[in-house]
Amino acid sequence: MTTTTITTGADGFVETLRAHSRRYHDQHPFHVRMNAGRLSRRQIRGWVANRFYYQENIPRKDAAILANCPDLEVRRRWIRRIVEHDGTAAGEGGIEAWLRLAEAAGLTREEVLDHRHLVPGVRFAVDAYVNFARTRPWVEAVASSLTELFAPDLMAARLAAFERWYPWIAPEGLAYFRARLEQAPRDCEHALEVVTAHCLSAESQARAVDALSFKCDVLWSLMDAIDQAYVE
Repeated sequence: MTTTTITTGADGFVETLRAHSRRYHDQHPFHVRMNAGRLSRRQIRGWVANRFYYQENIPRKDAAILANCPDLEVRRRWIRRIVEHDGTAAGEGGIEAWLRLAEAAGLTREEVLDHRHLVPGVRFAVDAYVNFARTRPWVEAVASSLTELFAPDLMAARLAAFERWYPWIAPEGLAYFRARLEQAPRDCEHALEVVTAHCLSAESQARAVDALSFKCDVLWSLMDAIDQAYVE
């Protein structure tokens, strides 16, 4: 990763992190077309099927952060993320909600779970992110999750777009997006607390910014791969 120069001080650090909203994947042409109602059913289904690989790997990423984190209080709060995605019983959690989105979009659980539609570039990007969380210092892995700073606005816009432009997707299939409207602000608040508490030097702050930049690249690469695979 490249080293980023940031404005000194805590406020400058947070400002630099938030500035990455300009690189968030809601700016990707595929995502822009999706929110404008310009995607076909095939393209929507392709996005849902491929994005599932990212969704099902989020708990593995968070488990890697937990495994590397020596801070008990951080672990106590961070583990909630895994519960949110995996649930505590069958039929619960974010992964289940995404599978219901897939079904509402006309896919079967089997074809999503067996990855038959998975584009190699999506697999590569997601695996790189999980490997980053496993191998980099845990605070940097936490910093990479700060794309959640921009997620609430994205989720609100996405939900409105799906309700307006893609009424063929049953409303109950959009439950994942509604849940993230509440979960993402809480999760990113905690992650930002952790990063600002532990990244006090210019060097550590630069590494945190680079970690967030890496995550933006992962999400953008994921969208690139889907866009190229479902050109119409």
